[in-house]
Amino acid sequence: MNMKQRLLAIFLFGLLIQLGVAQTPKWMDKAKRTVFSIITYDESDKILNTGNGFFISEEGVALADYALFKGAYRAVVITSDGVSMPVEIIMGANDIYDVVKFRVRITGKKVSALNVAKVAQPVDTDVYLLPYSTQKDRSFLVGKVKESTPVEGKYEYYMLEMKLKEKMVSCPIVNAQGEVLGLAQRASGKDTATVCYAISAGYAMSLEISPFSFNDIALQNIKIRKALPGTEDQALVSLYMASSQLSPEKYVDYLDNFIEQYPDNSEGYLRRASNRLISSKDADSLEKSEEDMNKALAVSRKQDEVYFTRSKLIYGYCLEKPEQPYKDWSYDKALDEVRKAISIVEQPVYVQLEGDILFAKQDYASALVAYEKVNSSNLASPATFFSSAKTKQMMNADAGEVLLSMDSCIARCIKPYTADAAPYLLERALMRSNAGQGRAALQDYDAYYDAVKGDVNDLFYYYREQAALKARQYQRALDDLHKAIELNPQELTYRSELAVVNLRVGRYEESVKVLQETLKLDPSYAEAYRLLGIAQLQLKRNKEACISFVKAQELGDPNAGALLEKHCK
Repeated sequence: MNMKQRLLAIFLFGLLIQLGVAQTPKWMDKAKRTVFSIITYDESDKILNTGNGFFISEEGVALADYALFKGAYRAVVITSDGVSMPVEIIMGANDIYDVVKFRVRITGKKVSALNVAKVAQPVDTDVYLLPYSTQKDRSFLVGKVKESTPVEGKYEYYMLEMKLKEKMVSCPIVNAQGEVLGLAQRASGKDTATVCYAISAGYAMSLEISPFSFNDIALQNIKIRKALPGTEDQALVSLYMASSQLSPEKYVDYLDNFIEQYPDNSEGYLRRASNRLISSKDADSLEKSEEDMNKALAVSRKQDEVYFTRSKLIYGYCLEKPEQPYKDWSYDKALDEVRKAISIVEQPVYVQLEGDILFAKQDYASALVAYEKVNSSNLASPATFFSSAKTKQMMNADAGEVLLSMDSCIARCIKPYTADAAPYLLERALMRSNAGQGRAALQDYDAYYDAVKGDVNDLFYYYREQAALKARQYQRALDDLHKAIELNPQELTYRSELAVVNLRVGRYEESVKVLQETLKLDPSYAEAYRLLGIAQLQLKRNKEACISFVKAQELGDPNAGALLEKHCK
């Protein structure tokens, strides 16, 4: 053999070693069946990316690089023997280490899967890369561990002496026993010809969905359905959070997934029933909601809670859609359901709902009994005392008695008052003003103003002006009317009220000016002519006043006739 032949033989031998044909481990054929090809698709169902991945569980759990799935709406894996399997759910993702964990939908027999290595691979030991190929292709790459960097204290990020081809990204790196160490990843910069990297398969396996994953940008960028958290308690928390994060349509899919995984948990059925009621457009949706409500009762170990929720759903439906009756759903039906819950255990929240239903039925006396019972419990709150106050008001109770309930309501609001207390402050201000307690009403209006940080409208200033009048604080009344007009210059009521206040404080010329400006806006405003006549009388302009009264009467003012009779004979 000459020198040229010897060099060629050495080159071919090295190539065979690198491709793994000369020394194929016994486990290689089986291990290579775990590697598959991936195709991901975008929103228009066009191919987004193609790449590789591998199974780490016989039930179809697999790993791949995250970049493949970013922006994907669906994905399909194709095994080495040509079987196509859709990606069912995403189980975890990390965009920094470029890895995603997911599960495919398998039918029939289990898939071949790699075991994850339990210990790190030492530096300078051999490792193998298994590329995606047909079962007849026995090629593989051999390399060495050059460096190992800790990840989160118990996993590894490997640097490997191995040249990685483009189509080998995300293929498994295994040890001499055929256990997977990590996912092959590209090198960057000048090292691409001699080294590549691998993120620990153990780290990838540790990725999971948590109740807070809705805020995970990496997961949000994948549009494929996400898995539920690993435990039932965590899944329940996730279910609560999903209700405010997902659209009703997507939330249904999430609920279906929860029910499939936890068929004996009543919460899934009740929430699906509620979601369907919110978006229901036909009797079929209502029937499915009812089926879920009945199923919840059948599987629940806490039937009082189910009766309570069923009552709340029926009550809510009757309240919001009275024009679309469904079967026997009524306030009476809702009342019967909540009373079943109360018969099992009398929770204040159940009694509160009982009171709300009785209020809707206009049985105010019975509703008040329920509300007062709640007010004597640990559930007492501003809202429960407000319910009592409004019920007393509907019963035409003495104003002082109604205000006592409102005082108890406000007393339970946290100081300094916030927007949560604002509706109660405004309600008591109106009640106090109507009861002639002008100064007290002003205090509530001012507290309301502070609670909402001055974010008020023209009506607020008008109502506060009414209280200021009762308190004989005329300058405040004038100031508030000017603010109301500034916010809503087309509202003539504010202008006529401004004229009245000016009359009361003897500013007759100012009153005439305001009324003349008002009539420029609406020459047919009868009340403005009557008030103008009154102001003109005060200025001894009797002839002009009579002309104004005649005009007011012609435009239909009911009080103008008496003024004409008295002042214009």
